[in-house]
Amino acid sequence: MESLQEISQYLNPNTRLDLKATALEHILSITGTIEGRELLLKLPDLLVQLIALTQDFSTAISKDAILALINITADELGTNAFLLISETQPKNEKYNYNLIHVCIRFIMNKESILADPCCMILSNMTRPLHLVDRIITLFENSDYTWDSIVAAFTAKQYNNVGAKLHYLGPVFSNLSQSPRVRRYLMDRDRNVIQRLLPFTEYADSIIRRGGIIGTLKNCCFDVENHEWLLSPEVDILSYLLLPLAGPEEFDDDDNDKLPVSLQYLPETKQREPDLDIRIMLLEALAQLCATKRGREILRAQNTYIILREYHKWEQNKNALLSCENVVDILIRTEEEIGLDNLKNIEVPIEYSEKFYKMDQDFINST
Repeated sequence: MESLQEISQYLNPNTRLDLKATALEHILSITGTIEGRELLLKLPDLLVQLIALTQDFSTAISKDAILALINITADELGTNAFLLISETQPKNEKYNYNLIHVCIRFIMNKESILADPCCMILSNMTRPLHLVDRIITLFENSDYTWDSIVAAFTAKQYNNVGAKLHYLGPVFSNLSQSPRVRRYLMDRDRNVIQRLLPFTEYADSIIRRGGIIGTLKNCCFDVENHEWLLSPEVDILSYLLLPLAGPEEFDDDDNDKLPVSLQYLPETKQREPDLDIRIMLLEALAQLCATKRGREILRAQNTYIILREYHKWEQNKNALLSCENVVDILIRTEEEIGLDNLKNIEVPIEYSEKFYKMDQDFINST
């Protein structure tokens, strides 16, 4: 602890560059272990220094400071510490100590080589659900609007020096756990969610693809928007089903019932290769089955035959169970279901525990 306090005196922005670089390299190495990060969290003044160093005149210093912050914010305790600093530490004429604002500024700077690691910091910090609303407030008090951030993410190549901004995908997914952000994403006058939909098939980055599918899944929790999401205006069903579809051939009658983008797929069509993403897609479909109208639309667009072929292909039992949960609803008649909104069902705890055990027994069976 004493050695860290001694080192911290060399982290002053006005320190000679070589001494500052050596001290920061040592701090960066410490962030590589849980024990090291726990030690650093006991020195809040040092954490404030790290935020200041992200804005150093030396790009090498800025980069090392940001890399250290990625490591520290990977732990919830680290995220909480930097969130508190961001909310309480006043900025001065030279340095901004609001880490959320600092990261957004780097991300939105088209000439910044630090945009991608700053996206990673925000991805880390937005992960804990109970912190999301506080972080959203900081986002909304920044110099940039949600529209401008979405525009940067959806641009073909926003950053001029090669940053890809893929990690904004998980940031949107994490933030969309909050109804505040979902209201923005599904604002019917803004066409935001429509701009995100094409990334469900984005082959160049599993991070971006998974983040957007996570965002869509979160949007599907809002039952009041289901009919709009399933309407031709958004057509979310096509984008959720296409990654689960393979090269199977169907007869004309079945094809005609499918959304246009799923008709007559080529022999080269491959399914989503990532298991976690496949499960998120199935969970989103399950949410859309909550209401009678949603179920009717999924049946009318022949969702069943895509899931039937997918079930034959899938090997993972968690994914198979998620698929069966959707199919079991779709193959039942509305008379059998007997309820408009399945979310209104209150399942007694003893039955919930029994169903959970049955699911676990299926997953763990050989």
